[in-house]
Amino acid sequence: MEITGIITALIIGAVIGALGRLVLPGRQRISFLLTIAVGIVAALLGTMLAALIGVAETRGVDWIELFIQIALAAIGVGIVSAAVGRR
Repeated sequence: MEITGIITALIIGAVIGALGRLVLPGRQRISFLLTIAVGIVAALLGTMLAALIGVAETRGVDWIELFIQIALAAIGVGIVSAAVGRR
């Protein structure tokens, strides 16, 4: 993963976190900043996972990579929301 990929993942991560939150039904009891942090982590992990399975480099928009990132963000938001909601 190159530095441009990391920077792009950070920027896209903010959007990915919001999309991951929208995918989950119900109310999530975490702040929007925590949602963005989860999205950034999901974007980085999704980019690495896409590279590992060989779908990171495609022509045009990397739809599979984007789907992986959103799925990871939804899972992450769900886990963090459940953990924060128990306090």
